[in-house]
Amino acid sequence: MKIRGAVLERIAAPAPFAESAPITVCDLELREPGPGELLVRIEAAGLCHSDLSVVDGNRVRPVPMLLGHEAAGKVEAVGPGDGDITVGQRVVMTFLPRCGECAGCATDGRTPCVPGSIANNAGELLNGGRRLSRDGAEVHHHLGVSAFATHAVVDRRSVVPVDDDVPAEVAAVLGCAVLTGGGALLNSARPGTGDRIMVVGLGGVGMAAVLVAVSLAAEGHEVIAVDTVADKLALARELGAHAAYTPAEIAELGVQAEVVVEAAGNVRAFETAVAATAPGGTTVTVGLPAPDARAAISPLALVAQGRSIVGSYLGSAVPSRDIPEYVRMWRAGRLPVERLVSAHVGLDEINRAMDELAAGHALRQVIVFD
Repeated sequence: MKIRGAVLERIAAPAPFAESAPITVCDLELREPGPGELLVRIEAAGLCHSDLSVVDGNRVRPVPMLLGHEAAGKVEAVGPGDGDITVGQRVVMTFLPRCGECAGCATDGRTPCVPGSIANNAGELLNGGRRLSRDGAEVHHHLGVSAFATHAVVDRRSVVPVDDDVPAEVAAVLGCAVLTGGGALLNSARPGTGDRIMVVGLGGVGMAAVLVAVSLAAEGHEVIAVDTVADKLALARELGAHAAYTPAEIAELGVQAEVVVEAAGNVRAFETAVAATAPGGTTVTVGLPAPDARAAISPLALVAQGRSIVGSYLGSAVPSRDIPEYVRMWRAGRLPVERLVSAHVGLDEINRAMDELAAGHALRQVIVFD
C-alpha cells in the first residue's frame, strides 16, 4: 500500500535542519503484515531525542530510514496466524521489542532483548527484513516502528494494546517518555519511603520522571527538578516538584538527593547528577550521550560514601507489564501525561521540529495524523 512518511536521507547534516533538510517527506510502499505482524494507522507520534540522535549523528543508523518510535495508532490489519490483537484496537508502540526467550528478556527488563537490539541496529523488524520501500529500493525501519508516517507494519511484540479512553497522544507518550522516565524510578531506583528524588534534565523523559515521582507523594518523597531552562523549571513546579534549580544552584547550595535520575544525555548533566547523589544513594542514568563521551567522577567517593550508578535503558521496562500500570495511574488522575505535550506539529514540519528539539525548547512535540 501507498503511505506517506518522513525519511532520513543522510546523517549528521549541518544545523539548522530546516535549511539542510536531511529528512524528506515522501510517498513510500508498505508491504502487508506477515505472520505475527500488524498494520497500524498512526494517530499520534512524539518527537524524541532518540530520533534527533540519529539525525545529528550521535547514533549512527543505516539510511535511508523512516524515523519515529514513540507513537500510538489503530490496528487496520493483522498478519496470518492466531493472535490476541484485533482490527480496530488502539496500540502503543514501544521501541524495543521483546522476544521473551533470550537472556536479556530473562532479566525482567534490566537488560535489552538481544534479538530485538540486533533487529533495531540493522533497521529491520524482529522477524527479520524490511517492509518499507521507495522506488523499488528498501527503506530501513527505525527501532522496529517507523512512526513518522501515515501507517506502519510492526511486530506484535513491538506494541501494547490500550483501551479507547486513552487519547492517542497520551498513549504515544506512554511508549517512550513515560516508560523511560518512570521506569528509571520504579524499576531501576526503587526509592525507599521518604527518599528525596532529583531529576536532572527536563525534556520529555525527565519531565515524565518528575510526574511519576510526584505521583509517589504518599510515600513522603521530596521531588527536586534540575535544568538550565527557566520555563522548564517553572513547569516542573506546576506539575508538583517541591523545588527546582539550575545546575549551578545545585552546586552552590549543596543540594543532594538519595535518588537522582539523569535524563539529559550529556556529560555535564551526568556529572551534576553523580555529584548531587547523597551518601548511600543511587544515580540512575537514562540519557544517551554520544558514544565517545567521557565523564570525570571520583571512584573513591562511590566507595567511601556507598553510592551506586545504574544504567537504565528504556527505564528497564517490560512494556506489557508497565504500560497498563501507567494507564491506571493516568485514569486515577495521578499521572497527567497530557501536560508533557508542548506542541503539535505537522509531518511536513519535521526538519524545523528537530531544530526545536535540538535547541532544548521543546518538551514533547507530537505529530497528529488525521
